[in-house]
Amino acid sequence: MTKYIKSILPLLIAIAVVIGIFIGSNLNYQNKTAMLFGNSPQEAKIKRLIDFIQYDYIDKVNTDSLLDGTIKNIIAKLDPHSVYIPVKEHTEIIEKMEGKFVGVGIQFRMFKDTLTVIKTTKNGPSEKAGLKAGDRILIADKDTLFGRNLNNNDIIKKLKGQPKSKVYLTIYRKSNKNFIPLTVTRGSIPINSIDVAYMLNFDIGYIKLNSFTATSYTEFKTALNDLKRKGMRKMVLDLRGNSGGYISIATAIIDEFLEDNKLIVFTKDKKGRIENSLATKKGGFEDGKIYVLIDENSASASEILAGALQDNDKGVIVGRRSFGKGLVQQDMKLGDGSSVRLTTARYYTPTGRSIQKPYKLNQKRKYYNDDFEKRFKSGELTSADSIKVVDSLKFITPKGKLVYGGGGITPDIFVAIDTTILFKNFHFRSMNEFAFNYIDNHRNEFENMPLSYFIDDFDSNQKIFNLFIKKVYKNKAIKHNSQTEHYLKAIFARELYDENGFYQVLNLRDKMILKVLELENDIKINKFEN
Repeated sequence: MTKYIKSILPLLIAIAVVIGIFIGSNLNYQNKTAMLFGNSPQEAKIKRLIDFIQYDYIDKVNTDSLLDGTIKNIIAKLDPHSVYIPVKEHTEIIEKMEGKFVGVGIQFRMFKDTLTVIKTTKNGPSEKAGLKAGDRILIADKDTLFGRNLNNNDIIKKLKGQPKSKVYLTIYRKSNKNFIPLTVTRGSIPINSIDVAYMLNFDIGYIKLNSFTATSYTEFKTALNDLKRKGMRKMVLDLRGNSGGYISIATAIIDEFLEDNKLIVFTKDKKGRIENSLATKKGGFEDGKIYVLIDENSASASEILAGALQDNDKGVIVGRRSFGKGLVQQDMKLGDGSSVRLTTARYYTPTGRSIQKPYKLNQKRKYYNDDFEKRFKSGELTSADSIKVVDSLKFITPKGKLVYGGGGITPDIFVAIDTTILFKNFHFRSMNEFAFNYIDNHRNEFENMPLSYFIDDFDSNQKIFNLFIKKVYKNKAIKHNSQTEHYLKAIFARELYDENGFYQVLNLRDKMILKVLELENDIKINKFEN
């Protein structure tokens, strides 16, 4: 009997946790664990059912898989931001949130069924071992990697591993047509949340933040101090496409802009308990001017930041209405490596706004998440006048500015979406493939080329662009499109200089950045329009 109990104990624990989430919903979070293993009729009912299936049901059933499906179905009936994270997905999510993983440190693509290195992480394990951009990795630990149609996940599993473990590679170096054995010692690889930080002009700095992970504040502070040393007195903080992350990291970054004791955000749980987050004296950019760029994919912690600055009459919010996520999740472990990320509170901006967009329990999540088409059809993405606000949800900032709750942060300055990028045939995939192939065959031409030189002089005679047009359109005559040409140049910059190069090129014609510069009386926004 003891052996039997031990064999099903993990399953029973998992079931108890799931049931406990619901029957413990009226208890404090701190006290929930104590009741998860109670003997309620609901728990006993589920336990009996699993026992019957495991020991009496005629067909063999994977009860773990059955339980996973049950948990997913339960969580799907809650709000759109409560999620179940299975064991197989948990590690990847934790790595992303912690901002690091253990691996060899390469960017790669599968090119003609062969793993090809695009770039090595600076000072990372592969660079130290001598791996270079353009190298083909043929074998890893006697496991052939070419000619097998492996997907990215298959490759990542073979290259990731334990810290300080070794992976033995055989590579082919195209530049000298040599086969080279290399030993790479795996190490910690950063997952950067800052894509790029540089000076737009002599006094305006630009930082693009893609998420709020455990390392984001440190990254941000480093970038902030570096740009201040270069003369930054005004900042553009780009949060477009940033879906959020840790609230504590967001508040730490916001603290750099707000004066001591200013309210950043407050949360309210089911019992009405309120927790305030206040700014401290440590702000490093309290006297600087700040522009925050947001779009329809800026969510959660991004909206906390934009809302905190807007409600404290600090800076200017530029762009389009943000996503509208005003719920706070807490990670609750289920004992087997899986967890549920459960909504436990709502957050509110300093004026008291909830920016959570409407939802219904048991709502199909695709209708909640995919409202881009609805926004576009309504005209909201192309005209500020089409943004719908609710008069009953209006709030006033300390300086008298009118702001609204009920679904995202409405920007102070509206900038329409670039429909050219959205709906003209830009051949994004073709661009990536063409850029990689061209650089792979002309790598020596770009070796040691400074980014500043690339930005000023790349393809000034349009030879490369015309070659791209010829290949993609198969000799058909088309009207020249300067936007397409510009984006192709940005793709080349990404292949050669990472995101740093990509955004420095792309931003030269970015409408939101041009709007900021226009507001600063620098240029006119229509300078690059066709």
